[in-house]
Amino acid sequence: MYIAQIGLDQKQSVVQTQNDWSVAKMENAKAEADYNQMTQQLTVVRNDRQKAKLEQDSAASNKKSADASGDTNKMNDAQKQLRGAELAVKAADARVKYYEAYRGYLKKWWRYTQENMYWREAQYELAKAQLAQKNNIQPKGVTFESFTAQEQERNRRAQTAKQKADGEKTRATTARESWIAAQSASDSANGRQGNLPDPMATPAPSTTAGPAPTPTPTPTP
Repeated sequence: MYIAQIGLDQKQSVVQTQNDWSVAKMENAKAEADYNQMTQQLTVVRNDRQKAKLEQDSAASNKKSADASGDTNKMNDAQKQLRGAELAVKAADARVKYYEAYRGYLKKWWRYTQENMYWREAQYELAKAQLAQKNNIQPKGVTFESFTAQEQERNRRAQTAKQKADGEKTRATTARESWIAAQSASDSANGRQGNLPDPMATPAPSTTAGPAPTPTPTPTP
């Protein structure tokens, strides 16, 4: 209201910070959506682990029956199936841990985007205050120094949240590597090529004309 009469040629910083704030709000909304999606996916992989454990129990029962038969061929086949089932369970466990770690990262990232959103808003408010001060406009009860202090505090909080998110991403990356190794061993033992969803995998380049797809769900600042 107080700076409305000031010309647009003096409002570049106000416009820019307002745009930055709008982008930050969209990033926050996406971070929340990514976290909720991963929560749903985590339920699926936990169910897959339960299925793998049931298959391991069945393989163990078959092994007992084969051992009782005394048939060497049956015993060898049953042992092979049991070994494959055991490795499948290990891979399923590793996958659950990976998804849990990645969801932990997405939660921290969501928190960071919230703090970043508040920081961008503080920048916007500071830009307006600086413009008013530059034009000798000071509404009653307004202390210009408070806008600077607010922006600095929000910046500090955003940077702290970003560091925490980066730490969680490192933990998720380690969990992903463990899962890949376990899944590879399971696929090899069971004679199959796994193509399970990997949320941290680098998206394949687009082969069609047009803009490249946005990498998801790994967010970027």
